[in-house]
Amino acid sequence: MSGRTAIIAGATGLPYRRRAEGVSTHDLLRDAFLALLAQTGLERDRIDGLAVASFTLRPDTTIDLAWRLGLRPSWIMSDSHGGASGLNMLQHAVRAVEAGDAEAIAILAADRFSAEDMAALNDNYNVNTRDNLAPLEFGGPNSLFAMLTSRMMQQDGLVREDFGRLCIAQREWAAGNPRAAYRDALTMQDYLEARPVADPLCVFDCVPVVAGAEAVLVAREGMVKGAPNIRLRAFRARHNFDRHEGDGLRTGLSEVAADLWQAAGLAPGDVDLVQCYDDYPVMVLVQLRDLGLVGDMALRDFIARRIATRELPVNTSGGQLSAGQPGAAGGLHGLVEAVCQLRHDAGARQVTDARRALVSGYGMMEYRYCLCANAAVLERVA
Repeated sequence: MSGRTAIIAGATGLPYRRRAEGVSTHDLLRDAFLALLAQTGLERDRIDGLAVASFTLRPDTTIDLAWRLGLRPSWIMSDSHGGASGLNMLQHAVRAVEAGDAEAIAILAADRFSAEDMAALNDNYNVNTRDNLAPLEFGGPNSLFAMLTSRMMQQDGLVREDFGRLCIAQREWAAGNPRAAYRDALTMQDYLEARPVADPLCVFDCVPVVAGAEAVLVAREGMVKGAPNIRLRAFRARHNFDRHEGDGLRTGLSEVAADLWQAAGLAPGDVDLVQCYDDYPVMVLVQLRDLGLVGDMALRDFIARRIATRELPVNTSGGQLSAGQPGAAGGLHGLVEAVCQLRHDAGARQVTDARRALVSGYGMMEYRYCLCANAAVLERVA
């Protein structure tokens, strides 16, 4: 080990757009990279590491993008694990800088889907989806997470209004996020009368697909001057924790939460904000419970008292439910927002005196739910 300290020296992204005609995934990645350089003030040649997540960059890979960006990296990584990809890349980038394998690593993620791209992804997400679900015309993830939502409603005594409160709270956060695709006010009547998608899900329970990109810089401490230093205080992951034999209402986070908080030297109540991967409202609640934020409260009470009131800042960008889901970049979305909050750059949605943040990732759908889960505790140290 080199004895170096790795910090998150920058985080930025592009505005999310429902339609981005004439724009490619390569364009989005390039523009996000240039925005990261502009934010941090680093010269391109100082970047010696590159990590990329994208579903639509194919057939190009990280090295192809490095060539297009004019980089000569000593360290590269690709990650294809959807909502868990952002924190996976952060984990490896931090360790690489600490080990002296690189000094400044750009973590990039972007996707720009056509309707045909999205249909192809849904039907060919993995071998099981292609061979066993697609022939049934299963309707994509919406139908699977509708069943998971119904299961939570039965288990915890929830009704549609409970999920509506979460969606409305996130839309209120999105009102202060100029990058969000949807910022107009959302009422409970709007939610309850919205177009049904897959019972009990309505259109506001399902992430809108957008074009977008996110970028994070992990660097050796001292390389970037004049910006707050954000450090990774703890990271834990557990993938395929139940071998896909559970009911989907627990993730691998339930097995690693205690160790995460012990490693961070904190308790769940010590963080100022939480960013959960939110492909569907049910999964926000699952992750919050797995990570100890709900505690002994009944889930309905937790939603009403802590999320709906925004007493606990959850998904302060509006999350993907209001900002939009930019494919694999959705796995980096919560991390970028957390860093933005800790840098006190969040404008109208800024959490007062934010110093510590919890970020979680969840992704890679199999038959009924996803297999990957991870979480990180971040802290502003300067």
